[in-house]
Formats: sequence, C-alpha cells, structure tokens
Amino acid sequence: MLDKYSIRTDLALEEKERFESDNVEVQGVILEEHYDEEKEIRVTRVRIETEKGAKVMGKPVGTYLTLEAPNLSVPDEDYHREVSEELAKYIQELIETNKFNKKDVSILVVGLGNRQVTPDALGPNVVDHLTVTRHIVKEYGKYAMGMEHADMLSAIVPGVMGQTGMETVEIVRGVVQETKPDLIIAVDALAARNSKRLNRTIQIADTGIHPGTGVGNNRSGLNKESLGIPVIGIGVPTVVDAATIVNDTMENFITALESSKTLKKAGEVLRSYTAGEKYELVKELIAPHLNGMFVTPKDVDEMVNQISYTISEALNILFVKREEA
Repeated sequence: MLDKYSIRTDLALEEKERFESDNVEVQGVILEEHYDEEKEIRVTRVRIETEKGAKVMGKPVGTYLTLEAPNLSVPDEDYHREVSEELAKYIQELIETNKFNKKDVSILVVGLGNRQVTPDALGPNVVDHLTVTRHIVKEYGKYAMGMEHADMLSAIVPGVMGQTGMETVEIVRGVVQETKPDLIIAVDALAARNSKRLNRTIQIADTGIHPGTGVGNNRSGLNKESLGIPVIGIGVPTVVDAATIVNDTMENFITALESSKTLKKAGEVLRSYTAGEKYELVKELIAPHLNGMFVTPKDVDEMVNQISYTISEALNILFVKREEA
C-alpha cells in the first residue's frame, strides 16, 4: 500500500508525518523539533541517514530543516526580519554541517521557476531582491566591499524548459563550468500536503532540489551529483493538490458521521481506512475533473513577493552583510 500511496508534497516533514499517521516507523530517519515561543517559529529537522530510509521517504540521504512561522504570510516587516535572521542561521548551519568552512566563498543563487506564473515565481523574485557582489569583487577586489573577507554572490534565473528548450540543470551546469562557484543555493516554490503550511513554511535541504516533483512534473535534479559542487535547496510551499483539500474535508465529514447516532457505523467504516487508502479513494472520486488540479491562496502574489524579500534578506545577511551582522 505504501508504494502505491503517492502523496503530492515536497516537504520531508510531511512525508515523515504521513508514515506516523499510518503507525509506520521508518528506519534510518530521525526527527527533531524545537519551538521558539518568543519568535513563534517551529524548527523541525528530518535527518535521513540510510539508503533504506531514503527509499521509503522518496528523498535523498541528507538533512531537511523546516521553519514553520504562522505569521510569515502577515505583512509585518519586523517579524520578517526575525525570520530572515533565523533562516540565515540555519543556512549557515547546513553549510558548516557539510564541512564547508572556506573563507571568501563564491556562491551562485539559482532562482528556479516560471516568472509568468505567480505561485511559481518565488525563485525569480528572490534573485530580483539579492545584492549581487561577484562583479564588484572581481573588478575592484574584496576591499571594495569594505570588509576583510568578502564572499562573491552571483545569481541566475534559468527559466523553465517551455521557455528555453533546455533542462534547468543544463543551463546551470554551463554557468558553473564558466564561473566556478564553490556553492549553489537553489530557490524554488514547492507543493505541500497540508494547506495550513502554504506560504508559512520554509524548507532548507543540503541535498539540492528537484524542480517540479511536488506537482508530478519531474525534471532533472540540481545536486552535487549533477553539478559537482554542494547544492543547498530552499523552498516555500505555494500550492496544494486539490485531492488533499477534498481529503481534509472528508476527514471532517467522517468526524461528523461518528458524532451522529444514525450514521455512526458509516463513519466507523470510513475511519477504518488508512490515510493512504482514503487519499486514493478521494483521487478516484474526483477524477478526471479535479485530478491534477493545484490550488493556491487568492493573495498569493502579495505573499510570494513578501516571502521572496524574507529569503533574499537572509542570503544578503549571510553573504553580503556578514561583517555588519
């Protein structure tokens, strides 16, 4: 059943939660959680340590950090600044975990996604707000930045295959061969299982990123194997599969049935289904009209723009304003 149950999500945290809801323990996967009450930020670490765990989770071996901030969708500059500082700290943690302690690093930020499609425009928007410095350091030296140590930050928006006729990894590989960065940070919009996580969650992973996997549109991944240098993936879920919304509604419906004297038995029968079986049932019921449909909040344009500032500010803090911070 677990092999057939393919839930649409890019978040490692949700994959782990899925197995826990079915009372299935995944060997080789460790979950740690920390909640900052003052900042209202919950940080969850999912560490996939074995190939067996990777196969079950459907994700490569590595560390996946998830920052959940309920107020991330609220236009509060001070709060977004706090989130940026936390995000910068955790990106730095992942870099150090991978034994990458070189000074004066050259970083290439890749803004994945289609700028013309609002929920998919996160990556390009992040690049728009970055303070790129590679050209300054190359031309005038690191002291032009007023710092003893200056990282070189460059960025590219490779677009999507429908616009360029090329795989994203092909474009990025060419840029890597020419500019020789030490590290790539790829930013992309993701798909979530839980609608409550839309535009309120940021995932950071040291395994790179696989564009389109959450919406079933698999493209070649950007990772160390394909590009030859470490790749850190940053993503925010901006869409949710329509089937999961119907599934959540079904859960509420079952709860209502169970509280009814006349329909209690029907509710108990439906409750006996596993999460995977219920999800597959919902997909069959809504096909073909809604199957493959993805939903996004009505104010996604404002949210994507806002969150893109938050992520770009974290990268600016980490690689451009390090001395000031």
